Amino acid sequence: MAVAHGLHRGLPATRKRRIPHDMTTRIEKDSLGEFLVPADAWYGIQTARAVANFPISGRGPDRDFIVAHARIKIAAARVNARAGWLEASLAREIERAAAAIVKGEHHGEFVVDRFQAGAGTSHNMNTNEVIANLANAALGGTRGVYHPVHPNDHVNMGQSTNDTIPTAIRLAALAKLARLVATTHDMARAFDTLALRERDTVKSGRTHLQDAVPTTLGRELAAYAWTLKRCARRIQDTAVDLGDLGLGGSAVGTGLNTAPHYPKQVAQELAALTGESVRAARDLAAQMQSMADLMQLSAAVRGLALELTRIANDLRLMASGPRTGLAEIVLPAVQPGSSIMPGKVNPVMLEMLNQVCYQVIGQDAAVAAMTQAGQLELNVMMPALGSALFDMMDWLTQAIRAVTDKALVGIVAARERCLDYAHTSVGLATLLNRAIGYSAAARVAQESEASGRPIAELVATHGLMDAEAFAKLVADAAGNGEG
Repeated sequence: MAVAHGLHRGLPATRKRRIPHDMTTRIEKDSLGEFLVPADAWYGIQTARAVANFPISGRGPDRDFIVAHARIKIAAARVNARAGWLEASLAREIERAAAAIVKGEHHGEFVVDRFQAGAGTSHNMNTNEVIANLANAALGGTRGVYHPVHPNDHVNMGQSTNDTIPTAIRLAALAKLARLVATTHDMARAFDTLALRERDTVKSGRTHLQDAVPTTLGRELAAYAWTLKRCARRIQDTAVDLGDLGLGGSAVGTGLNTAPHYPKQVAQELAALTGESVRAARDLAAQMQSMADLMQLSAAVRGLALELTRIANDLRLMASGPRTGLAEIVLPAVQPGSSIMPGKVNPVMLEMLNQVCYQVIGQDAAVAAMTQAGQLELNVMMPALGSALFDMMDWLTQAIRAVTDKALVGIVAARERCLDYAHTSVGLATLLNRAIGYSAAARVAQESEASGRPIAELVATHGLMDAEAFAKLVADAAGNGEG
């Protein structure tokens, strides 16, 4: 579809003469004057102006956000029709047009850049115009004429950008939250499966990246699973506050130009449309002033990213090698690792996850900055705040799914290598503490490090413990087969 801004550059909106156009465009008028719109566009003049004004990122709105905003228009039309404020036939066509958008139709008509007018007025009008034009076409009208359905008077009835946009952000975030939590649980289950399989794989623990007492590979992997489940719970917990909607507050939270009982009823409609536990906020003004609930979600997602970074780095360390690293696990090979070194295979899925996690941390910092950037009755940073939150949730969901499918499933434990490390670790001297005391055990450790002889050999040489008893001590210390 042709983009409007390339057709009218340099023509002031206040000029009286008509703007020349051809069959590929149509002329629409608003309070600023005339403007060209692509003839086949379902959007209108205010959207076209926004496309011209904001050629910033080249990225259109998020899909979940488009759907959430369309659902708001459905809910509003229903409530306004019941109140007798909106003619039933118009409400019906508004709902049909918005429902088509919810199903995924006409998403190419949402063309305003993510970086746009503060608060999201441009996107609100993009939605209003698309729905109005679709509804009018169904009623026998013409695109761009806005009769009998008007974008502001009918599609936007009882609403404001200031209450629809933050509501749409919250609804979109709830949709993404469910997917992110589910995907995180999938990864946790993958770790649990590996942990059960490797519950008897004894290995050397490491603290400060130095030899420590024995553990099992299963215990390490199970700990990752437990941590991920806790991260998922923290993210899920934010859904409660996200369900407080400010829709119905209108421009500044006073409910100006809304039908009786509109906030409660429109929230009930949205609960039915989305399946989410949403409700009218007790303070409608607060939900357009404060983005703290979105910031809390962002912080919880950042927490997951930080843990995933740590886990990815651990797995990369354990998979390092194959000759000069730890080589305790072998990751599935998904692509050649080098353009110059034949046969090299890199932990690319985990490297990708690290990169995504660092981007998530950056987006969270942006969300935090924009959360405090509101003034008085409105946070005008909402378009970019929503975009940052949507990105971090989508990227992490997709990265977690990819790593689970292509890296975790298919991990092979190098059990002999793990056991060899466990039995040659200087950390085994710790097992002698109760038998000979810390100082004597330290001397054994120092002798092992200096001579290269294993702790088990030195224990037998000095008559401290026979080999069989020491091997049992190692297995018991590792918690072999437990938990």
